[in-house]
Amino acid sequence: MTIDALNRSAFARSEAASDRRRASQDRRAGADERSGAELDRNTALADRRAGATGRSNAQLDRNTALADRRAGATRRSNAELDRNTALADRGASAREREEAFVDDLTGVYLRGAGFAEMERDIARARRLQQTFVLAFVDIDQLKSINDSRGHAAGDRMLVNVIKTIRAKLRPYDLITRYGGDEFICTMSDLDAAEAMKRFTLVNATLAESTEHGSVTVGLAGLQPGDSLKDLVARADASLYRQRQRQRRAHMGEPDSVRSS
Repeated sequence: MTIDALNRSAFARSEAASDRRRASQDRRAGADERSGAELDRNTALADRRAGATGRSNAQLDRNTALADRRAGATRRSNAELDRNTALADRGASAREREEAFVDDLTGVYLRGAGFAEMERDIARARRLQQTFVLAFVDIDQLKSINDSRGHAAGDRMLVNVIKTIRAKLRPYDLITRYGGDEFICTMSDLDAAEAMKRFTLVNATLAESTEHGSVTVGLAGLQPGDSLKDLVARADASLYRQRQRQRRAHMGEPDSVRSS
């Protein structure tokens, strides 16, 4: 083989080796590109997954916030219901206490509650240096009405008498049922003469009513050192004396309401 032929063969082999190296480099570059592309795809997938997770977490946060708001609204609603229930309970309790203190038929105070109010009224009258009058009121012939016309007629008489007394006294004057046909009325900042005029009007109105009723009244004015018991006792004694005058007069109806 000639020198030229050898040189061409060596050059060919060198070119082939160079081609192989470039092909190898191309393959590695392609592999690197494919690896980079795969990495990019994996990164994009990871980004998408992270975005999906973020969106999922954001939705979870929104759902949690909504649940919290709903729970808060429920608690507020329950609290309002509790307040309304408590208010209704207090109202019912107040009505029950009032019903326990008030006479069912006439609507005036029963004896225990009425006496407690009288004590407060007496203390107020003393503090304000006002006059104070207690009237012991007895409904005339109520037992006879019950016996002859029935208890329904007697109840009508009771209701009519108290209605008339209310109309002739002031709205803030206290009326208490002391017993079956006996009532106590207390009047502050009023003297006995004015109180007597009011009960005279009561009897005038009752005389003209359908039931034709009447009352007998004993009056007592508050004196220094008086207890409520003292005041009631004096008014009761005044009522008794008034009854005695009526019996001595031998008349069917009293001519007027008197005090002593």
